[in-house]
Amino acid sequence: MKIARTWHVHRLRDLLRRYPVVALLGARQVGKTWLARQIVAAEKGPTHYFDLEDPADHQLFVEPALALRQFEGLVVLDEIQRFPGLFPVLRVLADRPGSPARFLVLGSASPELLRHGAETLAGRIAFHELPGFDFQEAGEGSLQRLWLRGGFPMSFLSRTDTQSLEWRKFFVRTFLERDVPALGIALPPEAMWRFWTMLAHYHGQTFNASELARSFGISHTTVQRYLDILTGAFVITQLRPWAENVGKRVVKAPKIYVTDSGLFHALMDVRSLDALRVHPKLGASWEGLLLHQVLQQLSIRREERFFWATHGGAELDLLVLQQGHRVGFEFKRTELPRVTASMRIALETLRLDRLLLVHAGSRSFDLEPAVRAVAASSLVRELRQIAS
Repeated sequence: MKIARTWHVHRLRDLLRRYPVVALLGARQVGKTWLARQIVAAEKGPTHYFDLEDPADHQLFVEPALALRQFEGLVVLDEIQRFPGLFPVLRVLADRPGSPARFLVLGSASPELLRHGAETLAGRIAFHELPGFDFQEAGEGSLQRLWLRGGFPMSFLSRTDTQSLEWRKFFVRTFLERDVPALGIALPPEAMWRFWTMLAHYHGQTFNASELARSFGISHTTVQRYLDILTGAFVITQLRPWAENVGKRVVKAPKIYVTDSGLFHALMDVRSLDALRVHPKLGASWEGLLLHQVLQQLSIRREERFFWATHGGAELDLLVLQQGHRVGFEFKRTELPRVTASMRIALETLRLDRLLLVHAGSRSFDLEPAVRAVAASSLVRELRQIAS
């Protein structure tokens, strides 16, 4: 079974028409290579594909300017984080009169890619982040499976839940043994597994770097650096706290989530939907699943998404800045949604234009003029209306 990622294909083709260099970013195994090959297959002109993890292809780029100058058409460079020195070369090639080649570069770890790309190719590069499958791609009847298994293609499409969990456990082990050291985290795989598992316990909560620092005997700044690295590798999501002068004492620590619900469940050793339904992290898991669907569907940039919480107990799960409007989201595992006192405080204090309460029921309806209850099964449709 294959799931066509039509929107992402169209988006990439549009960007390639408008920019000489396009960076396709995302976690390992999320489907970047498969998507790039779909782009290549649809091209009418010449195409060239290089995997920079392949020793044979890597050898071709000992002199990258000489290697790339000869190509016309679409040039795909997979795993470009292995060769960050290519960015200055791409700038020179992108500035050639007539620019005979376009470049699609693929990467799995964003910090260096973003820094090199933004600094070296300013105005010449567009970025597109590929997430796991969303509700629409998975199909309306597969929400529960997507929730349990997550959106990584090999996990979601596994024949059984057991095989899916096995794949995710293997993914985590490979990531810790192979990728984490290359990203600059100086913890052995066993300690890093414990570190990531402890992070998973903060899923849906504000993060306490000092607590983890004491557990591992490292500084809180080192813990924050490790967290930022995992965020840059697309396996952790951080939400910054919203703060403005509103006369209330607000929480200032970031809120964190394991980006993929399936990875979160693997770290928590949740093996089935039945086990998930009685797990202490059920509500946090549901919140994380829906929050990431919102971020994906609305293409919210990291600097435009926040959470809000006061020391008095009022809070909002997600605040996004969308086309000049402030839109709030609350995610509740309930079939009887209602407006709470906390929501009313958020509406007034944050001056929200609208608030969506996403719930587990089957119907969507207005609760108040600015508050709408949205069934999770209808979330994609509702978000499209916001984006339009």
